[in-house]
Amino acid sequence: MTTLEIFVLAVALAMDAVAVSLAEGMQLRRPRWRDALLVAGMFGLFQALMPVLGWVLAFQFADAVSEATPWIAFVLLLLIGGKMLKESFEEDDDHHGATPTVTVRSVTPLAIATSIDAAAVGVTFGVLEVDVAPAVTVIGVVTFALSLLAVFVGARVGERLGRWATLVGGVILVLIGVRILLAHLLG
Repeated sequence: MTTLEIFVLAVALAMDAVAVSLAEGMQLRRPRWRDALLVAGMFGLFQALMPVLGWVLAFQFADAVSEATPWIAFVLLLLIGGKMLKESFEEDDDHHGATPTVTVRSVTPLAIATSIDAAAVGVTFGVLEVDVAPAVTVIGVVTFALSLLAVFVGARVGERLGRWATLVGGVILVLIGVRILLAHLLG
């Protein structure tokens, strides 16, 4: 693969993470740099690690990985998106005006769910004999940069949408999960 092809692949792989980062930003409304860096860092890290995992497992478990991962991503995104949808309809008397807390624990399931398709790319890297280290570095850096930007763009939108931002964020997560599952079932 050429450098350009790897860059284009990195941008394509980052799109789910970018969409979820937008949703996170909408929910946060006024993210601190620490929160934005945590979200972007986790997404970049997992987007870089999953192809390595796929590459390592390419010849041992390729069939099992390709069959289970869309279902795992779907369930994770459905649960997290469903939780956001529920929160968007709840009265928030106790925490009125408070922004949600971003933690490694809260971001990890999102990072896993949005990077599962990158494991399949790692299988492809194994088959095509791609030099994995530079490729996953590009994937991780591109995902990090785009996700960081998306958190702040989402926050701007979230400030304007208020409570609706959480609803929109939840819908985005559920739709991404459905898209992943449908692509697997129909593709």
